[in-house]
Amino acid sequence: MRLLTLTTALLLVATGSVVAQDQKTGHSMRADQLQWEPTPPIVPKGAQMAVLSGDPTKTGPFTMRLKLPAAYKIPAHTHPTAERVTVISGEFNFGMGDKLDQTKAEKLGSGGFVDLPANMSHYAFASPETVIQIDSDGPFVIKYVNPADDPSKSQ
Repeated sequence: MRLLTLTTALLLVATGSVVAQDQKTGHSMRADQLQWEPTPPIVPKGAQMAVLSGDPTKTGPFTMRLKLPAAYKIPAHTHPTAERVTVISGEFNFGMGDKLDQTKAEKLGSGGFVDLPANMSHYAFASPETVIQIDSDGPFVIKYVNPADDPSKSQ
């Protein structure tokens, strides 16, 4: 798991995706100020991310958005920290379990929210293009239930 964290850190820094914020001062950001970048290879290709606050590669709170293309899927996985997901636009489908099963997923539209405890196996997919916001504590780590689903191993 440490390798994924290090890989994420290096890729986020290399792509300029990290917008570390001083947590003692406030800041605001308009939607047109978001800096969308490709996600690191620990998530399937095609998504983009924008960090709104904090630094997902370091210990501490962070907020980021993911833009998922239509028909995008994230296989079953866990995170060592709790994850709070808010749907900004589109349709976000998620389910609990060790295997992606579209028939058992719950669909959330704009404004929908899901609170996922640490280490809970879950999966997700988007129907049309979808934007979600993730609030969590770093470092951001993904551990795939089935190691063969880890996209960083095939890139």
